[in-house]
Amino acid sequence: MNMIPDTKHLHFRELRQSDFAALCRILQDEETMYAYNGAFDDAMVQDWLDRQIGRYQQYGFGLWAMILKETGDLIGQCGLTMQPWKDRELLEIGYLLRRDCWHMGFATEAALACQAYAFEVMGADAVYSIIRDNNLPSQRVALRGGMQPIDTWTKHYRGVDMPHILFEVKK
Repeated sequence: MNMIPDTKHLHFRELRQSDFAALCRILQDEETMYAYNGAFDDAMVQDWLDRQIGRYQQYGFGLWAMILKETGDLIGQCGLTMQPWKDRELLEIGYLLRRDCWHMGFATEAALACQAYAFEVMGADAVYSIIRDNNLPSQRVALRGGMQPIDTWTKHYRGVDMPHILFEVKK
């Protein structure tokens, strides 16, 4: 399996069951998960982890564990997933970091590595990020990666209508 190459600060690998506690630290943090309408409970974290493992088996890619080289800690996840957008599926770059690792450039570094992987290894013509309209930090990461907003759509998730913006960058 081809994995995205390491970056200056980050190593990437597939998520595994032993990452459950580290994922809980991210997905169960209310502030980190505001764009998902709140923190996840244990069952939701397990479902998230199971979905990533299933994506590796189905597609050969998914959200990968972001390991900070300096400490060896799992500080987030970043990768490529197939996501629904209106009447089609798009190759999306997704990223989510532990709150104490925000504003250090790791999300941008990881997203750019995923973008290069999508273009150079997968041969994609374009990649996307689907970002909630109130998630300004993630929008800034997309813009730093050369993405531009091209569409909007309201998704219904966890009982709430959530406006989203579609960002795109072409090869």
